[in-house]
Amino acid sequence: MTRYSSAPDATSTRAGDLRGVSRLAIDGVTGMAELVEAVHAAVLHPPALFGRRAPVTTRGIPHLVYRSVRGVARMVGGGIDLSLSALAPVLRELGVSPRREAVIAALNGVLGDHLEASGNPLAIRMSFRRDGVPLVLMRRELHARFPQASGRLLVLVHGLCMNDLQWRQDGHDHGEALARELGCTPVHLHYNSGRHVSDNGREFASLLSRLVKAWPVPVEEITLLCHSMGGLVARSAFDAGFRRHMAWTQLPLRIVFLGTPHHGAPLERAGSWADLLIGITPYSAPFVRLGRMRSAGIQDLRHGNVRDTDWQQAQGDARADMRRPSPLPASVRAYAIAATTQEEGDDVHATRGDGLVPIASALGEHPDPAFDLRIPSTRRWVGYGIHHLQMLRSEVVYRRIADWLREPE
Repeated sequence: MTRYSSAPDATSTRAGDLRGVSRLAIDGVTGMAELVEAVHAAVLHPPALFGRRAPVTTRGIPHLVYRSVRGVARMVGGGIDLSLSALAPVLRELGVSPRREAVIAALNGVLGDHLEASGNPLAIRMSFRRDGVPLVLMRRELHARFPQASGRLLVLVHGLCMNDLQWRQDGHDHGEALARELGCTPVHLHYNSGRHVSDNGREFASLLSRLVKAWPVPVEEITLLCHSMGGLVARSAFDAGFRRHMAWTQLPLRIVFLGTPHHGAPLERAGSWADLLIGITPYSAPFVRLGRMRSAGIQDLRHGNVRDTDWQQAQGDARADMRRPSPLPASVRAYAIAATTQEEGDDVHATRGDGLVPIASALGEHPDPAFDLRIPSTRRWVGYGIHHLQMLRSEVVYRRIADWLREPE
């Protein structure tokens, strides 16, 4: 993997976008050359069925050819990067483009760990934002952005392949509506959803400490509204924050989960089985790396990983029992909303989920009591005829959230 350095403001310019795309193209060419060479090596040195593993590189002239392809790609890419850097002042993007933000968020969801590891300018850096613009976590700057700031802080955490602007759906934004109805002040977390959930959780916990410390008025309570993967990131932040006794953990805390895959998402499990099947024979084994293009964040959805140990211990092992229980802190008041694409009338547990997340997983229910999140039944709810993404614009989902949050602690 080629390692690059990125300028602090690279992601805010069209030049930065173009540099990022050019680097991905370079990585694609070099990666494909490595893939073809691995297949070539497997054909030239066929291992016995139970013999030693085939080499991943060729020798002699073939190896020189593959190395030359990779070298030329990197050299051309270096020239492109240099020329686009010179154009950065001219191509600086004005304002916030929802379409650009959506594309970059999706790209980060699929390849975010690679973008971060290679220093690609397209990698999203975690920040709190308002209207798509990062917040400077200093009291004077926050007062200017939130002149009517409330002590009731509402933090919205988006899901996989999404961004903070996408909380607005069909003219409705849960955060803005709650601010009008309940008097809280919403801020949005923007993060690279392709990173490991635990990495994002640790950074979120630290960033939340800075936000609370710099908030213009004393923070009285914090509510986290989390969609999909965002709920796992928030749980990971709780785990990190409470273990390190961060000051914000002493505040009244509430969290609302919208379609969070607490115990995993079946689609990621299917992808992992594909990896296993592709790798059965020595000739198809090199293609496993194509299947592994799913980011670390996506792979964490397999069983709902929230800690480092969840994915570190499970590497190379498909068993769910590698995870340790990650209970919610007793002081946190939690609510969970699940959805099903079926209409009301059937038994809840006999219905399918929202198209991505099973109902039991979204409600935090698990047959093993150690893994069950034990959210009281009065704070669990299932919405019918609602798809995973429709939860962001559903009026009935919003009403359920608002009614819950109106209740006194």
